Amino acid sequence: MPAQQANQQKSISFNDILASARQKISKEQNDRLIAIENAVTRGDVKDQKIRIYHQLAGFWKDSAAIFEPYAYYTGEAAKLENSEKSLNFAARLFVDNLLAASDPTMQNWLATNGKDLYDRSLAINPNNDSAKIAIGACYMFGNISDNPMQGILTVREIAQKNPDNLYAHWILGLGGKKSGQYDKAIEHFTRIIEKHPTDVEVVFQLAESNELKGDKAAAVKWYELSKKLVDNAGIKAELDKRIQNLK
Repeated sequence: MPAQQANQQKSISFNDILASARQKISKEQNDRLIAIENAVTRGDVKDQKIRIYHQLAGFWKDSAAIFEPYAYYTGEAAKLENSEKSLNFAARLFVDNLLAASDPTMQNWLATNGKDLYDRSLAINPNNDSAKIAIGACYMFGNISDNPMQGILTVREIAQKNPDNLYAHWILGLGGKKSGQYDKAIEHFTRIIEKHPTDVEVVFQLAESNELKGDKAAAVKWYELSKKLVDNAGIKAELDKRIQNLK
């Protein structure tokens, strides 16, 4: 199957996402939503459209509690505002959720939108390494290219230039873990933990990477530490199970 056809099959439109989201809200909420949406077509002034997009974003975030339309409308407002701050904020919503997404179609949608917003931000400030790293993450985790190395090389170059850029190490660590290069993942996560020894998310990634590598003793060590750093009883119980299975 040609690559272009494969990419088309794993993409989704916002209209499809919006239609699915509408099915999860009440009739009263839908009526209110329609009223806000209709205002977009009447808002022929940029500032009016920005205000309405923020209203739509607020509706989906606060009233409906559904992420995808919230992120989309935040992004649409940011495109019109065209400030580095607003573009970065909207883009980060997409990329942060990309790193947690498991569905390839949603990964593609999140990465496509995140990359577009970060590209616009870099047009304003070409020296923003965080934006370049995030675009690298879009290539690595978003199914937007047949050559994910395109993203890895950019992030690796930034990490080599600035070894204290922990965001670069985080993305490279996740990339190493995803590709089965567990030693590389552990190396990058360790660089972060040296600076932030109680970052529970990084501690957990170190535990999982060592478990996947087959180093049970190291995995237990990091799972034990992660158990001390969380307050949730359910999570602690799950960590206990993992620890016992490794011993």
